[in-house]
Amino acid sequence: MPENADHMATGKAAKTAADSAKARREKRKRKRVKTCHCCGTDAMFCWQCRCGFAICQDCMYDNQWGMTCNGITWYCPDCGDSNGYGNQ
Repeated sequence: MPENADHMATGKAAKTAADSAKARREKRKRKRVKTCHCCGTDAMFCWQCRCGFAICQDCMYDNQWGMTCNGITWYCPDCGDSNGYGNQ
């Protein structure tokens, strides 16, 4: 009987670890979906400023003429801070 109890304990620990890993993945997925401040749609990828402003790729492409002058950095319309595109 003690062997069975020991086996059940390891099975429970394995199940708990699997459940917690699944919960972490779901939490990461929830975090990644952001709402664009320009068009209001939910997007898996948004350019984000440290102040909290987020803009989706389509809106960034449409508004790039007013947000960047060198193609390397973009300026947040909310706080005016400079942010990198990540291409340098």
